[in-house]
Amino acid sequence: MITFDDITSAAERLTGVAHRTPIATSRTLNERTGAQVFAKCENLQRVGAFKFRGAYNAVSRLNDEQLKHGVVTFSSGNHAQAVALVGRLLNTPTVIVMPNDAPAIKLAATRGYGAEVVLYDRVEQKREAIARQLAEERNLTLIPPFDHPHIIAGQGTTALELLTDVPDLDGLIVPIGGGGLISGCCIATHALKPNLRIFGVEPDTANDAYLSLQKGEITSTPQSHSIADGLLPTAPGQLTFPIMQQYLESIMLVTDEELAAATRFMLLRLKLLVEPSGAAPIAALLAGKVPNVAGQKIGVVLSGGNVDPGKLATILTSDE
Repeated sequence: MITFDDITSAAERLTGVAHRTPIATSRTLNERTGAQVFAKCENLQRVGAFKFRGAYNAVSRLNDEQLKHGVVTFSSGNHAQAVALVGRLLNTPTVIVMPNDAPAIKLAATRGYGAEVVLYDRVEQKREAIARQLAEERNLTLIPPFDHPHIIAGQGTTALELLTDVPDLDGLIVPIGGGGLISGCCIATHALKPNLRIFGVEPDTANDAYLSLQKGEITSTPQSHSIADGLLPTAPGQLTFPIMQQYLESIMLVTDEELAAATRFMLLRLKLLVEPSGAAPIAALLAGKVPNVAGQKIGVVLSGGNVDPGKLATILTSDE
């Protein structure tokens, strides 16, 4: 059970280590959506994503013996970079299992922080199984990307900060990959403002959390593709799903075209580089998929800004 106290403890641990990211607003965005939108800029967080919060909270709690041996994780990119940087900060070895089709910019950054990268085929191989085998063989501590109490608590500090800065929000929209970010945000939000509406967003081609909520049980989907490469886990976590089930009003599904339009809008209008995964809440708002937001104060989490330059060029030059 993850509590609000766990999130405030994580916030204390992150003070002076993680960035307190700013809140961005835009009159044009408000006009396009009919809402007052307050965007939490985790694209400006260390490693360019919210993932640093959970990674630091989890790894920094290990004992000296665990830190000496090192940690292993699996990730498509942002959690990989976060664990790699935390390993450098805490002087502990890091091994990262990453898909061989991960964005080159994320692979390069992960290696640049000093991590050992182990590549796998996301269609043919199971990343968690590879990571667990490495953990056993090398006596490493596994730090999963989302389904871990300290990870969830660390990610929840995002909503804690947002609601401290903008306490009168009416709603919150958060991207969903495995559910660590939205689960932590749900716990923090419910403690601070129990009646606030919380929505999740997934790619329509990777709708495992949406299907799980519809069926009332964790439901896996085949490995899929989307330009939102950070939102492609095939099932929500054992810890994250019940939290989403308890607190979410609904999950919206967005297309790659809508994600591209939102990414383009954020860069050209707000001058913010947001990766498609992080732009998912904006995509849902711009596409009119979030119910009853007219005149409401809506918080969104821009979860990351690590987009491959080639993909970004395609997005920027495609038709609006």
